[in-house]
Amino acid sequence: MFSNSDEAVINKKLPKELLLRIFSFLDVVTLCRCAQVSRAWNVLALDGSNWQRIDLFDFQRDIELEDEALKYIGAHCPELVTLNLQTCLQITDEGLITICRGCHKLQSLCASGCSNITDAILNALGQNCPRLRILEVARCSQLTDVGFTTLARNCHELEKMDLEECVQITDSTLIQLSIHCPRLQVLSLSHCELITDDGIRHLGNGACAHDQLEVIELDNCPLITDASLEHLKSCHSLERIELYDCQQITRAGIKRLRTHLPNIKVHAYFAPVTPPPSVGGSRQRFCRCCIIL
Repeated sequence: MFSNSDEAVINKKLPKELLLRIFSFLDVVTLCRCAQVSRAWNVLALDGSNWQRIDLFDFQRDIELEDEALKYIGAHCPELVTLNLQTCLQITDEGLITICRGCHKLQSLCASGCSNITDAILNALGQNCPRLRILEVARCSQLTDVGFTTLARNCHELEKMDLEECVQITDSTLIQLSIHCPRLQVLSLSHCELITDDGIRHLGNGACAHDQLEVIELDNCPLITDASLEHLKSCHSLERIELYDCQQITRAGIKRLRTHLPNIKVHAYFAPVTPPPSVGGSRQRFCRCCIIL
């Protein structure tokens, strides 16, 4: 069993720099436990250099994370690079803005399911976090074109964006991304029901289109038609496109796309002329008509 005398010997034998290096390999939970061992280890464990990648998703099993935790991180972890707040329902603009202002090296932020956040977060990211590469804000329904415009105009290193169910965004967001984000590789727009072919046209002609864009997800975008596929045919790096429940997409349109991009994976859904019969009077959970082309 580890004792106070063992801890004292370690502190005496090893220099602080080496102890910090050891602590840097520990996950968040272990760091928090080490912080309770002694005053010396508390200082080492809470040193900002150890908190470059923080995943708070699993913490929700025991506690509800609130803005106060983010305020502490923002004030003491200037080296923070990666932060996962997925489905932290109590988080608001106040806490995340503190992160943006204190952690200018932030490269990856997952705030999917943080339904309280607004465009103020996108503005703060744009103004303070120019190195941002990954942004996941799925199901953040209060975010709008205004916020994404500020973000795109300031965060030119964006590579991956998950905007699924950001239901207020329109083609305006795609126009800004096409102009200002030349490194964009993965973009999810599923359930963004206001997106049209014109937005995809700008994306297909944008700075990222020919050499960078690899994945685009358009599930449940009802205004998307075969014209969007025509706009994407010159995206030579495109590896996968999601088109489930895009009811205006046709097999013929997909076939034409594949003449230009023969290796692309197209995930699509075509409703049967006659719906499959239900079993026992209940609606089937899975449709047999989902196909990978």
